[in-house]
Amino acid sequence: MSAPPGPLSFRALKAAALEGQEPPPLPAVARLSSYRWFVVGTVCIGAVMGQVDASMTQVLLPRLEVEFGARLSSVSWVAVAYLLALASFMPIFGRLSDMFGRKLLYTAGFLLFIAGSALCGYATTLPWLVFFRVLQAIGGALITSNSVAIVVMIMRPEERGRGLGLQSAAQAVGLGAGPAIGGFILDTLGWQWAFWINVPLGIAGAILGWFVLPQTGSTSKHERFDWRGAILIAPAVTGLVALLNELHALGPTSPILIACLLVGIACAFLFVRTEHRMSAPLLDLMLLAKPAFLLGNLANFVSYATLFGVFFLVPFALVRIYQDTALAAGLRLSILPVMLGLLAPVGGMLYDRLGARLPTCLGMLICIAGLTILYFVLDGVPANLWLVTLSLGVIGVGQGLFISPNSSAIMSTAPADETGQAGSVLNVMRMLGMSTGIAGASTLLALSLGGSTGSTLNISVESLVTASRDVILLLAGLAAPASRDATPVFENRSSSDQAASFFAVSATLRPW
Repeated sequence: MSAPPGPLSFRALKAAALEGQEPPPLPAVARLSSYRWFVVGTVCIGAVMGQVDASMTQVLLPRLEVEFGARLSSVSWVAVAYLLALASFMPIFGRLSDMFGRKLLYTAGFLLFIAGSALCGYATTLPWLVFFRVLQAIGGALITSNSVAIVVMIMRPEERGRGLGLQSAAQAVGLGAGPAIGGFILDTLGWQWAFWINVPLGIAGAILGWFVLPQTGSTSKHERFDWRGAILIAPAVTGLVALLNELHALGPTSPILIACLLVGIACAFLFVRTEHRMSAPLLDLMLLAKPAFLLGNLANFVSYATLFGVFFLVPFALVRIYQDTALAAGLRLSILPVMLGLLAPVGGMLYDRLGARLPTCLGMLICIAGLTILYFVLDGVPANLWLVTLSLGVIGVGQGLFISPNSSAIMSTAPADETGQAGSVLNVMRMLGMSTGIAGASTLLALSLGGSTGSTLNISVESLVTASRDVILLLAGLAAPASRDATPVFENRSSSDQAASFFAVSATLRPW
């Protein structure tokens, strides 16, 4: 790591900004012996903000169904569109940051996130809300694609674990607090404030980022950017997920769905072809030729599909079946991310000692056990509501034990000079898993409820219980393949895997 810049005046800061260059940090801050920890603290603001927003949105969806009188397939786009935009833009911004520096793009991410959040609160129709969520996600992609790299860049090698650990802790705090904060806001202020709460945090992050973060410069400014891949990735993933999400609403013979299928397949084919031909691809898909890397990412996809299917279903079940308030539903849902955050470091320690096989298999088996409990106790009887909460905690324990070892194992299979590319592929697969989980749960819930409305409103408790159990069966079926012993090639670990562990600890709860 290069030494922090020397004392510079506010005039120098202003001149750098006007020239479109990365400004140096404030001299008074850069001279501090603890300067690098100020940088970590600044990055943690973005970590908390992103996790609060992502987990809070899940509690918001049942209220939006009422506010806009919309179908489940339409309401789910509030979450799905955000995740698809993250999946599409994170590799793009990660590559651009490598070429042109991270500080300006990171700070711009806060400004876009603030703008998107504020506009979400003013949305008067659901399509406009979905559009502003995409804008918000573009800002989130700028933040997420740079946060880990900034921490790794500023910290000494022997301190990187602590720096990334603090970032992960901030993410866990935001993730656990989000549902409760969202429930409180919905019960007291209105759904718009669930988005407006991001504005003051974003402003603080942008200001601190501008004056505290170090200059990163550019490392590969003269390399060619993969514009073809950047153009193709969004329609490829969106077309295929839209097919799943709108299947019930439009029907399998809908011309719109057929067009989505054709566009998705065509763009996916062209994207893969382009990436294989580029010398500096947006995503190095050749990594997927490694069986260990491919199987690990498939398990990563399945685990996040299962997790976010639960996150989508449970708020509807708590509010519609048990008549929970938004705050009560948020508090119950919080147990899942809290247990996930608490057990993720345990999963990492088990991986360090035992390899990936035992913690990943054990974790997913525990997750399936939690889903089994949820299937039987989600019956509409108020006396069993505590068991529903308990089952969510069990699912969180299983996911926490699974995700960190799985991520570490995936990263350990990549060559040292491909760590960034491996991380990009891992994150894209994760986002696609989240999107697929929400879209699949939404479609099956609507299909199971029957009727033409595709809504949970004005539906009997018995019908809601039956439909919810159908979704739980689907999620358990998704989780089952990931519980099998598909990781024997991960067992031979070396000291170089510690770098992968740094990434995995931070990435465990990251891009939600």
